[in-house]
Amino acid sequence: MLQYPMSQYFRIHPDNPQSRLIHQAVDIIHAGGVVAYPTDSAYALGCHIGDKHALERVRMIRRLSDDHNLTLICRDLSELGTYAKVNNSAYRLLKHATPGPYTFILQATKEVPKRLIHPKRKTIGLRVPDNNICRAMLMALNEPMMSTTLILPDAEYPLSDPAEIRELLEHQVDLVIDGGFGGLESTSVVNLEQDLPEVIRQGCGDLKIFGG
Repeated sequence: MLQYPMSQYFRIHPDNPQSRLIHQAVDIIHAGGVVAYPTDSAYALGCHIGDKHALERVRMIRRLSDDHNLTLICRDLSELGTYAKVNNSAYRLLKHATPGPYTFILQATKEVPKRLIHPKRKTIGLRVPDNNICRAMLMALNEPMMSTTLILPDAEYPLSDPAEIRELLEHQVDLVIDGGFGGLESTSVVNLEQDLPEVIRQGCGDLKIFGG
C-alpha cells in the first residue's frame, strides 16, 4: 500500500467543535485529503465527493469492491433529497429517522458522481448523522462528504480509539479527528427503494420505525 506523509491529528470537542480546527479539516478535504472522523455510530473515513483519487485511497484502505455501496453524509433532509429520488412514503420515514445512525439506500440522482453509484443498481447510500463534529464539517464544506465506516479488512468491528486509528493509519490518511471514543457498531442500513422499507443490516438505532 502507498505510504503518505504522517497524518495530522486534531482533538475536536464533541459538543462544541472548535471552528478553527473544523475549517482546517475542511481545507484538507478540499485539497484531496482522506479524513478519519467520528460519527453518531462508529468512526468513518471521508473525502470530497468529487475527488476520484481520494476515493481510490479509501477503497484501498478498506479493500472495497466496485459494487460496495458508498455513502454520502448530508447536512439535512433537504440536501439528501438533492442526491436521491425520494417518494412520499420514504420522505415520511426519513423525516422521522433523521438525524440518526441510519444509512438509507435510494436511487441516485444525476447530482451524484457516477463513480459513487452502485454500478448495477444505480443506488447510493445516504445518511444524516446526529453528531456535532459531522454537522460542523458539513456546514463548512457546504456539500455532502463521501463516507464509509472505518472497519479494516478482516476486522470484525470498526476502529473506535482515535489513538489506535492514528497508529494504524498515520501514513494512509491525511487527518485523524479525535472526537472521543467511537462506537463498535455500524449504522443500520435500510433500503427505501420500494414502498416498504427493508432493513438489510441491523446496527445502531431503533428499527421499530421501519417495521423491524
